[in-house]
Amino acid sequence: MAERTVESGAAPAGVTFSVAAPATERVDRFLADQLQLSRTQSARLVADRCVEVNGAVVRASRTLTRGEEVRVAFPELAPARQLVPSSISLEIVYEDEHLAVINKPAGLVVHPAPGHWDDTLVNALVARGTTLSGGAEGRPGIVHRLDRDTSGLILVAKTDAAHRRLSAMLAARRITRRYAALVWGHLDESPTVIDAPLARHHRDRKRIVVAREGRASRTDAYRVARFSLVDLLRLELHTGRTHQIRVHLAHIGHPVVGDPVYGGGGSRRMSGVQRTGAEALDRLAPRQALHAAVLALRHPIDGRPLEFRAEWPADLIPLLAAAMGASDAVAPDHALAYLRFFEADE
Repeated sequence: MAERTVESGAAPAGVTFSVAAPATERVDRFLADQLQLSRTQSARLVADRCVEVNGAVVRASRTLTRGEEVRVAFPELAPARQLVPSSISLEIVYEDEHLAVINKPAGLVVHPAPGHWDDTLVNALVARGTTLSGGAEGRPGIVHRLDRDTSGLILVAKTDAAHRRLSAMLAARRITRRYAALVWGHLDESPTVIDAPLARHHRDRKRIVVAREGRASRTDAYRVARFSLVDLLRLELHTGRTHQIRVHLAHIGHPVVGDPVYGGGGSRRMSGVQRTGAEALDRLAPRQALHAAVLALRHPIDGRPLEFRAEWPADLIPLLAAAMGASDAVAPDHALAYLRFFEADE
């Protein structure tokens, strides 16, 4: 698709492409393919204004046509940060030589990042001696992520071959992910399909918003149980955007109980006697009441069907029991089974 020359000298080393194909996909994907980079690395080059087309800096969404010249300048790279082992207890649900499935506790960051360089899931896996695939820079083995304060099942690749196939399966929606959540209020319909594009807030880059120019995103919400103030939902992902479930539920007026970012003062929406009960529930929520409860897929190497379940986490049991109206109504080890959450899988 491109003819290239490698530059050197006093200026940062670079590569110049002459596009040979009639047309290409967006430039960040084109670079990832041509230079054997990850999408994250190519997108970072574009964001850092290191990519020019016909002498002009471009955006990642720019497409290319035959004859256009693309120059990529490679800034000097800082030495790769070493992964520090960290002795953090992990619940391993499944493991073989190709992959592992972990029931991640709330509060554990998935991969190293500013503020969390040595206390993440990846650091814990390194301390355990788990072999990890290369993955994206700083994220070895990580196929998909969970928010820090979301608990539940997460998939880790141990070999590069498994990682490639799992990523392709995820992109093709051949991996089933179902979440359990307590949300404020009651769904009008079950299922409720939430099909709303998501993008980063233009000022607060840590927040995600529904935006017309965002990336296509879909979540299907099913009511499992209706209580006086909240619903227990089963949520199925068709896409895997950052904060997708939390933003989508807030968008339709049913934010996740205990969500400090997108909750929108859930209990304060209530009035009268309901307000008192809602405030009591709020006080029982140690974090967002969102849990990755089901993970189902075919093994990336041998094709065996795999399915894993993670029960409602212990730190959210008092909240669920209070929502049901009886402190001893739920068996701590079998709350979701008791409420027939898993019947969709049977």
